[in-house]
Amino acid sequence: MSTGTLLAIIIPVVVVLALIAVASTLFIRHQRLKNRFGPEYDRTVESSDSRMDAERDLAARTKRHDSLDIKPLPSGVRDRYAREWTSVQEEFVDRPEDAVHDADSLVVSLMHDRGYPTEDFDQRVKDLSVEHGRTLDHYRAAHEVNDLSTRHEATTEQLRGAMVHYRALFDELLTDGGGRRHARA
Repeated sequence: MSTGTLLAIIIPVVVVLALIAVASTLFIRHQRLKNRFGPEYDRTVESSDSRMDAERDLAARTKRHDSLDIKPLPSGVRDRYAREWTSVQEEFVDRPEDAVHDADSLVVSLMHDRGYPTEDFDQRVKDLSVEHGRTLDHYRAAHEVNDLSTRHEATTEQLRGAMVHYRALFDELLTDGGGRRHARA
């Protein structure tokens, strides 16, 4: 066989193998992000111009999250938070709006003590999405009702639902020692 014939065979094979390698890498990255972020992956893709933009955003969230000092809570602090949550739940009977506001404050305080920045709601959601993507819809729903209750527009049923939603994230933040690190995407 001539050199030209060999090159005509080898070059397309190398190109096909390179394309397969790139496609495999992108697929593996896609799967890792989807597994890590859960429903937040789909939400981010839907709100983005393209899947690649969404995946870049999620990778940036992961990088930012990895730079944070997220830490487990000492057992005494966890116990204190659990007692405070019980008080907030008991408060709901007589003052449901106040209880929802207090639940929001307690969740933000817990996030802060775990090492999450807490200045901005949207950034809190992004930071939480890396390890708590499966409970973010709870947090968003609770926060929305909290905003309604600030204007005294939330029904008692909405307030009760907000407490349930806050509890989902609260429990996860309280019991997750922060040791759960996923493979990098």
